[in-house]
Amino acid sequence: MKWISSINEVEAAEWNRLALPLSTPFLEWEFLHVLEESGSIAPRHGWLPMHLTLRRDGELVAAAPLYLKGHSTGEFVYDYMWVDVAQQLGVKYYPKLVGMIPATPSVGYRFLVAPEEEEEQVTDLLLEEIDQLCKKNGIAGLAFNFVDSDWYRFMKRYSFNCWRHQSFLWENEEFSSFDDYLQVFNKNQRRNIRRERASMEAQGITIRAFQGEEIPERYFPLMFRFYERTNDQFGMWAARYLNRRFFEQVSEFRHRLLYIAAFAPNSANGNGDGGDPVAMSFLSVKDNLLVGRYWGTTHYFDNLHFNACYYAPIEWAIEHGISYFDPGAGSSHKVRRGFKAVANYSLHRFYDQRLHYIMAANIERINSMEQQNIDALNTALPFAQR
Repeated sequence: MKWISSINEVEAAEWNRLALPLSTPFLEWEFLHVLEESGSIAPRHGWLPMHLTLRRDGELVAAAPLYLKGHSTGEFVYDYMWVDVAQQLGVKYYPKLVGMIPATPSVGYRFLVAPEEEEEQVTDLLLEEIDQLCKKNGIAGLAFNFVDSDWYRFMKRYSFNCWRHQSFLWENEEFSSFDDYLQVFNKNQRRNIRRERASMEAQGITIRAFQGEEIPERYFPLMFRFYERTNDQFGMWAARYLNRRFFEQVSEFRHRLLYIAAFAPNSANGNGDGGDPVAMSFLSVKDNLLVGRYWGTTHYFDNLHFNACYYAPIEWAIEHGISYFDPGAGSSHKVRRGFKAVANYSLHRFYDQRLHYIMAANIERINSMEQQNIDALNTALPFAQR
């Protein structure tokens, strides 16, 4: 068992032997490496990497990506009500140890365990070591955010408080084309989506997808400018956690990337060889999962956000046989575009027993209220048949 302070202390190949079988692309070595190497996820920003590794006869057989934190920003699990409870009790809430994909509200976190190992035995060892570290060093709590759904069910055997949250998901019901997908909507929304799609041509905008090696090198730093512009619009509510170096260096993760680029008449002919796009969305793809992360535009174009972030990726997903599309965090307008509200979970352990029992006593009521919110969102799905 060894704690490491950088993903660089593990070889990419041995880490990815454990990460490649997972559904999420974001626990692979290259993505975590770019987050740390770029300085986006670093101690000066309140993220201290503390990854736990387990080796058998020198071979890496398990790993837990973890971060010591003195705040809750960048987690997208808004635990400030528990911070308030802790303050009222006179109990410290920070520092806390967090297992998650940093600054990424995408389901899929879990311990990485070699397939030949017995998962319960390995998990017992990792959790025992984590608990000892936290208790010895006065770490107030432990949380695992946006956990993999199978891992969530597996982890129910341990004494965590399980907190339900709402996210969105699109499912491919074996659609043969985007027009085939439109048939699930009622008449009014089908007409609205067609009008929003047609507005691209009316404005002279063409949209093209670039995957992996197709992505022009200059698009990586350009994506940072779009990311900055989007965050500038939100002021104090911005989610600016990544720096320019991340977007420049993420090209090493390009085999998992999909860029949707929009071109205006004076920018290019849409082949990626002319002028720069006027908007882009940044997505990741692995096996049958597509995940939306960032987007931005030079200036406002009517309906461009819906097309670059939802319609074009959905069309690409149908053409490539992708089963699921996670559009990322955001507002309920996704429901109008066919994304269902679904539940995801975080797991929590507080080392002060008062705080632990207060959460345990109230979490089912909180989860029930969140499920009511999920159900209410889904009643607004504009489908012909619900």
